[in-house]
Amino acid sequence: MTTNVTAAAGGDFLIGGDLRVNRLGFGAMRLPTGTFRGPARDPETGIAVLRRAVELGVNHIDTAGFYERGDVRAHELIREALSPYADDLVIATKVGPLRGPDGIPSGQATPDQLRGLVEEDLRRLGLDRLDLVYLRVGGLTPPGGESIGERFEALAGLREEGLIRHLGVSNVDAAQFAEARSIAPVTAVQNHFHVQHGADGGLLAQCEELGVAFVPYFPLGGGDRPLDRDRLAKVGARHQATPEQVALAWLLAASPVLLAIPGTGSLDHLEQNVAAAGTRLTEEDLAQLTA
Repeated sequence: MTTNVTAAAGGDFLIGGDLRVNRLGFGAMRLPTGTFRGPARDPETGIAVLRRAVELGVNHIDTAGFYERGDVRAHELIREALSPYADDLVIATKVGPLRGPDGIPSGQATPDQLRGLVEEDLRRLGLDRLDLVYLRVGGLTPPGGESIGERFEALAGLREEGLIRHLGVSNVDAAQFAEARSIAPVTAVQNHFHVQHGADGGLLAQCEELGVAFVPYFPLGGGDRPLDRDRLAKVGARHQATPEQVALAWLLAASPVLLAIPGTGSLDHLEQNVAAAGTRLTEEDLAQLTA
């Protein structure tokens, strides 16, 4: 596979009708550490990865205030690496989870606490307004089973004040998605998804119908739902692509509203992920993958 592919090769998408991003973006979770319990990474490497991502055409970066390990924090790395920000750079963040004593974001903020989290994100990122803020629901559990109305109303109020441009929801089921949409426009959904396991509750189909971005987290499995590497490798052999690159290309081919945000703390892996935007899977490839 060629190594001079940029993120633009994967096409683009208009979030909320006014934020155009390349569909191959970048997730910042793995910049501070490989896992929530793992050791901190070298911050200089994270800064280098971010700058290289933008050089490769990435203009959609997904982050969160709880993406940190010790003194290495994703927000601060983004600000140091990329500020002053390019006009076309979209930074999405998530609020809701609160870290417990073990450092795992297992608690949930109350509606009254959300303002402080949003204001903290603004300060740490060095922004006057956040492009896209997701209400991240729950901890590491599957979505569903609780009302999100009061919390989403709190974020909708901050949007009315001008602190937030667009709102999204994360780790939700269809009922929670509908509840949020009854309160304020929802421009993006971020749920655990990759092509070999699918989305629950028909959310992807709803997003397609509504023109809402569907932004999977752990698009390569995240260690929880591993990829079928053998099947991906057979298709990859025809394209000189790795299984991970095939998985990302398949994701982009699966729906025009799908945005990929693979994360990494490695320059080599970043290059490989972005190169996946140039892989064009054939009907034969897709049939083999879905068999």
